[in-house]
Amino acid sequence: MSDGKKNGSVVGVVSYLVLAFGLAWLSWSWLPDAKHTSTLMFSLYALPGAFAPAVATFVVRKWITREGFADAGLGLHLNQWRYYLIGWFLPVAVISTVAVLAALLNIAQPDVTLAHLGARAKIPGVPVAYTPFVVLLTQALAALVAVPLLFGEEFGWRGYLQLRLFPSRPTLAAIATGIFWGLWHWPVIARGYELPGAPVIATAIFTTGAVLVAIIFGWLWEKTGSVWATSLAHAATNAIGGTLTVLWFPDRSHWLFVSYLGVLGWIPLGLICAWIIVGRNNRVACETSLDATIAT
Repeated sequence: MSDGKKNGSVVGVVSYLVLAFGLAWLSWSWLPDAKHTSTLMFSLYALPGAFAPAVATFVVRKWITREGFADAGLGLHLNQWRYYLIGWFLPVAVISTVAVLAALLNIAQPDVTLAHLGARAKIPGVPVAYTPFVVLLTQALAALVAVPLLFGEEFGWRGYLQLRLFPSRPTLAAIATGIFWGLWHWPVIARGYELPGAPVIATAIFTTGAVLVAIIFGWLWEKTGSVWATSLAHAATNAIGGTLTVLWFPDRSHWLFVSYLGVLGWIPLGLICAWIIVGRNNRVACETSLDATIAT
């Protein structure tokens, strides 16, 4: 990389981080404590800050580095639909594994039947019980609807930062991006909206999970070349993984362990990451060997 490109990349990355953190944290400074607001009101308060990464990316690409949007992944690339499906339904496998581990380790007993909902387990006007299948179906559809909202984050984290940090080392780029991404959530976590407990511990646990997810989302990006695939995966993580955490584990005191990015979630997410990294390393080794053979 030429010195000009290196300098442009450094300026772009620093500018992106300043804008993404500054705009979001300024917006979230008005967030009320989680104990004093509803989920709907939190979503409305948090939404402007959630688009800070997208705004930062647009400003950097358009006016600071002037590199344009050719590699921003704005195309759908639906010929790679298999990876869209993986991102869409991967949270089902992850949170199901968390539920099994929680029960086996006697950390918490998941209520997968939703019996604790009692009379509320009926959808008004719909002659069907609010069963786990119905929950999954409604949340999978909710993820589709939420894709444009999660674009606000993905256009920044995957569509810019993860591309610019260590471009020849995707795993390291994902780790670095995941750390920034997790710390970016600090004001939300400190007000009790993500994980319970001491904010420092909750942020450390959340950030570790964010690193693992960044590796997976980075892989989806590599396979599809589309920010929409990672936006769908992110939306599904929130809608399916987040909702099932709330419904299966209504006691928040266990969430540091049983939430999607919690300690038990690290196990299935970590195994997936290991598979991705080993597969990537093997592919690189094969390509290097082939190049060497051709050269001789």
